[in-house]
Amino acid sequence: MTAEASRARSRRDLVVNGELPLTIALLTYKGNPFCGGQGVYVRHLSRELARLGHRVEVIGSQPYPVLDEGYAGLSLTELPSLDLYRQPDPFRTPGRDEYRDWVDALEVATMWTGGFPEPLTFSLRARRHLRARRGEFDVVHDNQTLGYGLLGDVGAPLVTTIHHPITVDRQLELDAAEGWKRRYSVRRWYAFTRMQKRVARRLPSVLTVSGTSRQEIVDHLGVRRDRVHVVHIGADTELFSPDPSVPVVPGRIVTTSSADVPLKGLVYLVEALAKVRTEHPGAHLVVVGKRPTGGPVAQAVERYGVEGAVEFVKGISDAELVDLVRSAEVACVPSLYEGFSLPAAEAMATGTPLVATTGGAIPEVAGPDGETCLAVPPGDAGALAAGLSRLLGDPELRARLGAAGRERVLKHFTWARAAEGTVAHYREAMARPSSAPAARTATEAVAVPDPESRATC
Repeated sequence: MTAEASRARSRRDLVVNGELPLTIALLTYKGNPFCGGQGVYVRHLSRELARLGHRVEVIGSQPYPVLDEGYAGLSLTELPSLDLYRQPDPFRTPGRDEYRDWVDALEVATMWTGGFPEPLTFSLRARRHLRARRGEFDVVHDNQTLGYGLLGDVGAPLVTTIHHPITVDRQLELDAAEGWKRRYSVRRWYAFTRMQKRVARRLPSVLTVSGTSRQEIVDHLGVRRDRVHVVHIGADTELFSPDPSVPVVPGRIVTTSSADVPLKGLVYLVEALAKVRTEHPGAHLVVVGKRPTGGPVAQAVERYGVEGAVEFVKGISDAELVDLVRSAEVACVPSLYEGFSLPAAEAMATGTPLVATTGGAIPEVAGPDGETCLAVPPGDAGALAAGLSRLLGDPELRARLGAAGRERVLKHFTWARAAEGTVAHYREAMARPSSAPAARTATEAVAVPDPESRATC
């Protein structure tokens, strides 16, 4: 063994044993912290890892992650795509001078044929980037990219977070699709889930955010149960906290809906609001998310005649979001399925009483019905309306559930706990003799060539 190899081995032993801080590459192909859970996960986990003394380099694509400032060990490396879905020109065709290599051409071709290319193309760019920097990182943490590019050697042991299988989203959209053209479009858009399933089965270490998601990963993706580990995520309990100085607006119900998709159950909440207003005329709904210009939610708002009682807010700051949740008499999570439900944890952390469905992992977060929340079946507008009406009419119940919800989050669901649990699995992955995922099959190698084997365009 050379002296250089001996020194590298000695450092690795010290890192694995917890005697030295880690140098972590945290990958995210989509990092918007204001829309969807992946960006929120990267932002808060990276901050808490840096607080523990580790060096964290977030490597992301558009929309780029927004990281908390003031941490010396925390940095962002931009790994740009062609950003084909950016506003105000989604599904755009790039100019000829924008193409840099064959991965760009693959990205455009996949979009032109109705597919979603970002998980695959980001994984290919990430592998190229990581191989060029071999030896700089102790561990690579992939945030649900699950692309072919991450199979094989990426220069360091790989740990992957799967929040929940996207196959669940695919099935719910197929169930809601009308007509064969729409069903074909959904199948084509979600074609990347076949890749994610193949990749997931070969991963040596998978983290997920709830016991429900763990079971879904085993059932839907075929990952061995012993390779899937639960590390609960949580709320930023310093930011999301009670503040009695914020006035509560009578009748206000707040929910978060990052996208107009069946999974979020917003249609049922709009219908429930119409029912609630027959008993509580001042009841109104504030949705944190983009106002839909068409589709099921917009149609439901018009159909139930609640245009003046539903408000959508988008692009607000963290402080504005927290105060909005604090100002509500009731927070609501109407989702048909969630792999964890950050909105539930965040609302509970502010002491705002919660009505939530029992879809997916929501009960793991929200807790028992009548103790820390009111729980209702998913997809049941009548039950949702009954729960909302009950809370709006009972201030003592609101106070009791709000206080109990806050205590539950402090005990079980904080980002500090999430970071500590994640680091433990990093060290386990590094201690294994070989933690690289299995190489691709011959079929995949033909379909997705190695980035290093092709000349740039």
